[in-house]
Amino acid sequence: MRTILLLCFFGLCTQLSAQTTADFENFGLTPGTFLNNANSSTFISGNVALPNEYDPVYDAWSGWAISAVTDVETMGFSNQYAAVAGRGANGSDTYALTYVFGGSPMLLTGAAAGTPVQGMYVTNTTYAYFSMLFGDSFAKQFGGETGDDPDFFLLTIKGFLEGVEKSDSINFYLADYRFSDNSQDYIVADWMYVELASLGNVDRLVFNLSSSDNGAFGMNTPAYVCVDDLMTSDTPVRLREQQLSWSPAVFPNPVTDQVVVSWPTAEPGFGELRNNQGQLLQRCQLLAGDNLLDISHLPAGIYTLVYHQNGHRGMVRIVKK
Repeated sequence: MRTILLLCFFGLCTQLSAQTTADFENFGLTPGTFLNNANSSTFISGNVALPNEYDPVYDAWSGWAISAVTDVETMGFSNQYAAVAGRGANGSDTYALTYVFGGSPMLLTGAAAGTPVQGMYVTNTTYAYFSMLFGDSFAKQFGGETGDDPDFFLLTIKGFLEGVEKSDSINFYLADYRFSDNSQDYIVADWMYVELASLGNVDRLVFNLSSSDNGAFGMNTPAYVCVDDLMTSDTPVRLREQQLSWSPAVFPNPVTDQVVVSWPTAEPGFGELRNNQGQLLQRCQLLAGDNLLDISHLPAGIYTLVYHQNGHRGMVRIVKK
């Protein structure tokens, strides 16, 4: 199981293979509107299909909805369709959201079926954000009165291929108050990138949510998450190739100002330098030979360089003195 904390991706990946982005702009929503009723019980964008069920008698829906709602101020259930970021990822208008009850499936179609998903952006709904921040009639305030309660709101993404669940899964904390230093506690309030290529070839993703705040009828935290710009690779990879079997040489390590990343293959890759909270600090292209990475501006500590090539990944620790 892989746990990702606040992984933010600035800019687009270098496209090393065919990719399709499900950005949900094809529904033509104007800002402030939403769509909770799919004509064919499925919303389709790019090579992604999102199941939806709608009851016109009660105007009730389940599964997925499409939204361009921008309300970041109204608290409560009446604002269930809004992303707390106030927009879609990368400044777009439209995004998808799901109410997770027993797992929300996302189906891959066309060329994407049976291939890796590169990644996607996620964020909280305004409803869930304020529920965690202040508490409400159903849910507690995260951290409690003292701020010391070790609360969390966790998104878990599982991959499936031909009905078989993959052995790995992806964890992303939409809120985390488990730090001994309360100043590090957070609730996600912007679009954050989550890497999914490590799940390998999949034809279905299933989204689950869990929380530290539970009652007699299950989770008290509003079970919503927003998703945007999901990138499918549309090219299958062989199982043994999904994790890189080699590591680039990184020197000097420990380092004081500049570190050299020696990329051993002619085919380029890209690297992401993260701090110990998983926050993305720098991104660089990695070309054959020596690549210079300047970290002189960063404080002393332990950092992780995550390197990618054609949907495969690896990582190496860097110690900054």
